[in-house]
Amino acid sequence: MTAWRTAWTAAVILPVAFLAVFFLYPTGTMLWRGIWDGGFDLEGMVEVMTSRRTWLVTGQTLVQAALGTIGAILVGVPGAYILYRCSFPFQKAARALATIPFVLPTVVVGVAFRSLLGRGGTLEFLGLDQTIIAVILALVFFNYAVVVRTVGSMWQSLDPQAVQAARTLGASPRRAFLTVTLPQLAPAIASSGAIVFLFCSTSYGLVRTLGSPGYGTLETEIWRQSTSLLDNRTAAILSLLQIVIVIATLLVSERLSSRVGRLNLRNHHTTPLTKGDVIPAGITALTILTLIAAPLLSLIARSFRVGDGWGLENYRLLRTSGTGFAGGATVVEAIGNSLRIGLIATVLSLIIGIPLALVLSRSVRGPAAAGQSVLAGAILLPLGVSAVTVGFGFSIALDSPPLDLRNSPLLVPIAQAVVALPLVVRSLTPTLSAIAPGRREAAATLGASPWRVLATIDGPFLLRGLGVAVGFAYATSLGEFGATSFLARPDNQTLPVMIVRLLGRPGESNYGMAMAGAVVLALLAASIMAAAEAARKDTR
Repeated sequence: MTAWRTAWTAAVILPVAFLAVFFLYPTGTMLWRGIWDGGFDLEGMVEVMTSRRTWLVTGQTLVQAALGTIGAILVGVPGAYILYRCSFPFQKAARALATIPFVLPTVVVGVAFRSLLGRGGTLEFLGLDQTIIAVILALVFFNYAVVVRTVGSMWQSLDPQAVQAARTLGASPRRAFLTVTLPQLAPAIASSGAIVFLFCSTSYGLVRTLGSPGYGTLETEIWRQSTSLLDNRTAAILSLLQIVIVIATLLVSERLSSRVGRLNLRNHHTTPLTKGDVIPAGITALTILTLIAAPLLSLIARSFRVGDGWGLENYRLLRTSGTGFAGGATVVEAIGNSLRIGLIATVLSLIIGIPLALVLSRSVRGPAAAGQSVLAGAILLPLGVSAVTVGFGFSIALDSPPLDLRNSPLLVPIAQAVVALPLVVRSLTPTLSAIAPGRREAAATLGASPWRVLATIDGPFLLRGLGVAVGFAYATSLGEFGATSFLARPDNQTLPVMIVRLLGRPGESNYGMAMAGAVVLALLAASIMAAAEAARKDTR
């Protein structure tokens, strides 16, 4: 039993130490050096917080997030009804297509809209390239699935008798929806809206690929101040401001999510499409065909466009680093770097995440329960801080003793593992929590050792969730851009960094290579998630 207690103690200490060293220390060091190093400069801090540029980028961040959230809800709620509450042929295919955007890296989404709205694109005549409207459309594209899946899952669980009773009493379909259905859906809509707002306010990759040179958000301004202007103090103050905004959003999301959970809905109800569903069906079809399918098809088509003709030249050029660049990795080498770094980051996140998920899934009481809640909240901290801030903290804190990882090949994988770790834990914990405590107690009563209980009771459930956890971790690491943009060296660049680098240089060949690289990145991410989903079904 001593070895067993030691193992559980290590399962707690290991993730806590990992977060302390590779999250709290870099973030804290960044804030210390930027704000307090050399003395607390209240006047300088006030100057940054009250400057016109700070108000501008903060306002643009909040407006961008608000408009993206409103847009996702307006088109997502009708989609939730059609795709989850109604039944029709090819419904599963429509759901899968609606979900595709969320599994794509943000850089791919940005490049897809550039291919549609930018030079040579089908909708170039609209003049939306590198405008805030393009950014908002991409945010709605990316977050559509969040609203559809969150609201749709609840909608198909609502008891239809309440609506039927309202209709029997003379209420019109519109009145029945507004007075009966909408109040029941409000927690799910609000919860998904909070999550979408979080994603929209930390959309660094989308803004870098779609925004105009003069357009900026808090994340792009942090990058600009720290890399272009070398003003770490201003960057640190802006990071602190963003942390406050994001954590406030996370707290709202958690509160609203708990309200959804307390409804305890179980039964699934669906009805065939009727003539009365023509408006939500039309909105959903138009959204899927124009907002989702059109950018993806445009990206694929544009990757084969060479001058006035078609061909594979853009893909052949991936063996080079592009025109106008002196040295550095080729795109093919960047693909290899992404696969290798993503694999290392995935392994690291699993080594830390699996023991932690086992600890968090145990049913405990008393002081241990309070400690478990604190640990569960601590592991979500990386979600409350932008990947840009994480990368900035790494670049500040881990380039000198006692942790000099400046030239270490593990620097980027560790940063990506920090970003992926909460997703791994959140993927595994619900699966392990589904184990009835009585099963473990019964096995122990029959003489099974703690290790045997872990292997025979927890093991099969762990395998069920492991495929999805690996998929999320690997796909997230593969498409990670925020932290990696600070840390990747010219000879060790990843594919997302290389794509943005190509877009930032003039030249038709660079533009075409960015399109081809984005297609490759999308295929890699989609293949990983498909393999993870297949692995999950095989373990059922």
